[in-house]
Amino acid sequence: MVHIAAFADSHVGADTAGALRPHLLDVADRADLLLVGGDLTKCGTADEAKLFAEEIVDLGVPEIAVLGNHDYEADEVPAFVRELEERGIVVLEGETAAFEVDGVTVGIAGSKGFGGGFAGACATAFGEPETKAFIGHTQRVAARLHDALQSLDTDVRIVLLHYSPVEGTLEGERREIYPFLGSYLLAEAIDAAGADLVLHGHAHGGREHGETAGGIPVRNVAQPVLGSAYKIFTLGS
Repeated sequence: MVHIAAFADSHVGADTAGALRPHLLDVADRADLLLVGGDLTKCGTADEAKLFAEEIVDLGVPEIAVLGNHDYEADEVPAFVRELEERGIVVLEGETAAFEVDGVTVGIAGSKGFGGGFAGACATAFGEPETKAFIGHTQRVAARLHDALQSLDTDVRIVLLHYSPVEGTLEGERREIYPFLGSYLLAEAIDAAGADLVLHGHAHGGREHGETAGGIPVRNVAQPVLGSAYKIFTLGS
């Protein structure tokens, strides 16, 4: 069995430095991998990235993350990612990582994702250039996620996102902001390629459990939803 520890939306900043780490010190006793679903920091500066890295490095398990919208705010993404990767944290954006745990291979396809909404209430790439650019970005992100996920030849396949691929985990949020919380295009890409579990954050007021139209379980691991520093998921046999 493979045990995955996951959380999202820690929003680490100078005023919270050191607060998260004490709650993660037992991760290696409970899990084989640690996955983080974006919004690692408050404003996405390289200095904040360094603070976040200090919260999760050297916990005794591989650490894999995607970025969230907050991590883009300062427009320092290359430096932000470098701070994480220099400390051994794997950062994915339309890419994959694979690990072996007690003879079980685990593949992770990661992407921030993006918005656009869900069937019956979604934007389309029609009209103004700005609208086309917004949806076009989601289309490209979803296509890249599909290709990354499909490329994984592992026993277990996990999708790590920031934005949600389904409405189910958004229940509790205002419906008016669903288009800014996720997109059905992500779920379509996941169902087409296949996965065992999808993890995301971003929707602080949503709920934990959902699933794609194809029946793939989706879990919202934003810390405000979990009510804890992280949660354990068990996969494989």
